[in-house]
Amino acid sequence: MKRLTGRHLTITPMSIKAVFDQYASQYDASRRKLIPCFADFYRTARGIIPFAPEEKLTILDLGAGTGLLTSIVAADFAHARFVLMDISDKMLAEAEKRLSGYANEFSYVTADYSRMPSLGGQFDLIMSSLSIHHLDQPQKQKLFGKVFAHLAPGGVFVNADQVLGETAEIEKTYRQKWLEQVKANGVTDAELQGALTRMKEDRMSTLSWQLASLQDAGFHDVNCWYQHYSFAVYSGSK
Repeated sequence: MKRLTGRHLTITPMSIKAVFDQYASQYDASRRKLIPCFADFYRTARGIIPFAPEEKLTILDLGAGTGLLTSIVAADFAHARFVLMDISDKMLAEAEKRLSGYANEFSYVTADYSRMPSLGGQFDLIMSSLSIHHLDQPQKQKLFGKVFAHLAPGGVFVNADQVLGETAEIEKTYRQKWLEQVKANGVTDAELQGALTRMKEDRMSTLSWQLASLQDAGFHDVNCWYQHYSFAVYSGSK
């Protein structure tokens, strides 16, 4: 079932929607505390975009949430047109508020991108932050292929996300360090509980597996540009 209302496309989403709807209005307030490497993480995601600021790009943000990554990129690409796709309409409502002062053209699509047969067009850049780790490995593989198919020649895919440790001991260290750092950042009990609730939906995969899967999908120049424990930024080109 599809419902089109102005520039908002709604496709019946899965149950994870309720989790993110619940925390939409508080999500940004706690983000800097819950991502210990916040500045470097997002700076790297922006920094590896290879296009010139004056280019008229078409950009898709998968799992766009409250529009944080889009806002960072839009600040440097004034002529870019953005499509923000997320399973939570309440998250996208927050994104609209965040982006209201930008001159770019923004479209908002409420959908489960992992289940969509098409991403709706050709894009110069497809990007994502802290979303794809909710997919299991077959879903990720299918998505990587779909992303490749919907990139224009010379297009780039950038993913800033959380990854699973390569071994159980490494994963244990990732979790311990994250807890230590968010507590040092002053996270409240309510913020931590909200994060732990959302983390129940995680289906993380190792970084090595994801990079190999991008290559299998046809991407070249696949590389991880940044990693801080479980937080990683990687990309691939078409």
